[in-house]
Amino acid sequence: MKRIGCFHAHYSNIEHIDNALRSLDVELIHYVDPGLDRIKLDADFTTEMAQKKVLDTLNWIAKSHVDAILITCTFFTAIYDENVHPFPIPIIKIDDPLFEEICQLDQPAIVAFTNPSTVQGTMNQLFLYAAKKGIALEAAPALLANTFELIMHGKKSEYIQAVTDGLIPLIEENPTKRVVAAQLSMVPAAQAAEKQTKHVVGNQLVSLATYLKEVLAI
Repeated sequence: MKRIGCFHAHYSNIEHIDNALRSLDVELIHYVDPGLDRIKLDADFTTEMAQKKVLDTLNWIAKSHVDAILITCTFFTAIYDENVHPFPIPIIKIDDPLFEEICQLDQPAIVAFTNPSTVQGTMNQLFLYAAKKGIALEAAPALLANTFELIMHGKKSEYIQAVTDGLIPLIEENPTKRVVAAQLSMVPAAQAAEKQTKHVVGNQLVSLATYLKEVLAI
């Protein structure tokens, strides 16, 4: 049985990953570090500090007898560069299956976020991913302001409702575009908005199990 170390920024992501990968014959070991998201707006906080912390944690997880690491936080994935810091085991970014899905769309995409710190880094990675595949991607970000603080303070139901309320207008006002929820914490809201509007809303869990099967040869 493969063992996957899951690196989260918030405890709420654990249940999403457990549910999404339930069909796979894998053991999930969860590691949660909410500290970076809590201090990233401090005046003395730097990108170098974030990179060091993420790398230190990845090194720790890699040494704990796992076969692969799944990074579920878009803030963490945006600051980790696998080309600069390779690991002897696969490091899987939660964004990669979603990026692949966006690249396969036959319509423009609106990539929705709740965490402002992840927008630029994630969009940069999305366009780089598309460029490597030779795809001229048409995608734009949309920030659902004043929502991320809710989940960081443990207000899960309020967060889901606020994000659902933010996604629905995006969907209804852009009928020719595909709205995609960029963060794992947004999955329940994306599913709720999809049900209410009858429009498909992309999210990070739709193709995750299939992607992991291919990468890890499960």
